[in-house]
Amino acid sequence: MRCPYCNFPDDKVVDSRASHEGLVVRRRRECLKCGRRFTTYERREEIPLMVIKKDKRREPFDRQKILNGIVKACEKRPISVAKMEELVDEIESTLRSHLERELASSEIGRLVMKKLQDLDDVAYVRFASVYRQFKDITDFMKEVKGILKGAP
Repeated sequence: MRCPYCNFPDDKVVDSRASHEGLVVRRRRECLKCGRRFTTYERREEIPLMVIKKDKRREPFDRQKILNGIVKACEKRPISVAKMEELVDEIESTLRSHLERELASSEIGRLVMKKLQDLDDVAYVRFASVYRQFKDITDFMKEVKGILKGAP
């Protein structure tokens, strides 16, 4: 594992523990050159999930794409990176529990929106505006009004 700070190829494992219900091994590492610490996560290899895009192309599932979308939606919101990672873990776990190995991107998007709506309304609207491709302010306002109707 290369150090993300100095790119040195050698490090030592300082701490190792099971994480995310035993499905992931979290390791704290220390670079042998610069001495800085960083975290890595190890996951077992799984049967690949394939995503069916709108144009019917198929591509391998990439959890990093979901995380990137969630990070953008949660930008400048009081949501920790750990919480965002947990959200992606929940989404991936739900997707992998399906019997089908091919899933429509629309199904994945709906699941992400549901999880974001439960987490933070602003992040939800941000994600929905990209996912649903709002054409104008009217589409945006309809979504916000829908949220407000459900608010206590």
